[in-house]
Amino acid sequence: MKTIVISEIGENHYGRWDICRGLVHESAVNGATIAKLQTYTGDQFGATHPAYDWFKGVSVPESIHREMQQACQQEGIGFLSSPFTVRAAAFLVDKLGLDAIKVASGRVVHHDMLDFIDSRSDQVKTVYMSTGGCSMAEITAAVKRFPHIENLYLLHCVSQYPTDDANVNLRAMMTLRAAFVDHGIGYSDHSRGIEACVAAVALGAEVLEKHFSYSTKMPGDDHPGAMTPETLAEMVQRIERVETMLGSPEKKLLKAEEGIIDALRIKLAEVDFE
Repeated sequence: MKTIVISEIGENHYGRWDICRGLVHESAVNGATIAKLQTYTGDQFGATHPAYDWFKGVSVPESIHREMQQACQQEGIGFLSSPFTVRAAAFLVDKLGLDAIKVASGRVVHHDMLDFIDSRSDQVKTVYMSTGGCSMAEITAAVKRFPHIENLYLLHCVSQYPTDDANVNLRAMMTLRAAFVDHGIGYSDHSRGIEACVAAVALGAEVLEKHFSYSTKMPGDDHPGAMTPETLAEMVQRIERVETMLGSPEKKLLKAEEGIIDALRIKLAEVDFE
């Protein structure tokens, strides 16, 4: 499979590290390329934030970052995370040694963090940037902050949880392709099911990201639009088939057609049609 599939564990572990370890394992065995966390602390949001207790409960401590990074290495998949501040980005780069960073949609306009990531292009070679809620002007401004990053992927995204079918708007991904020809494109999905992801691959997505959970019925905004172990495996199978079907842009007589084309082109007699 050529498509990079990011299994976004995010907050779906509820602060239970046994669940988090299980989600890493299920991501790997069901075909994901990368398992992903989110790097923040409750204190970054501040005690007056209405969701402070939630963020404090699901924030991933340094020891668990390291444990999950090691688990990904043992499982044979990549490890990725989204920092929310410059210091969080520095932790991922300087302490964990990551060579790839995910920029969440809400961080696109925070240029100080983007500038820091670009300043560490000696180590950070790949950036995946979601674009939910962003204007083209904001995306353009963010792209300009990464002049030294070798591989920048722009992910079409809609910041609605879950995303209504009418709002998925996959054609916007093609707008990104046309506007940023020097960069890769992809899709970060919050819709129900796997159809949008498979369709995105057919439209040229090189990267897919989707939340990952044991069940779409679990409480929380990120579960209804998530993959489960079963649907991740199904999605990977469908992507592999779509990649095969996409084939080559060259239009020519295929070897498989050679045995039938002469019979299809036989000259027919002109007779009255009844």
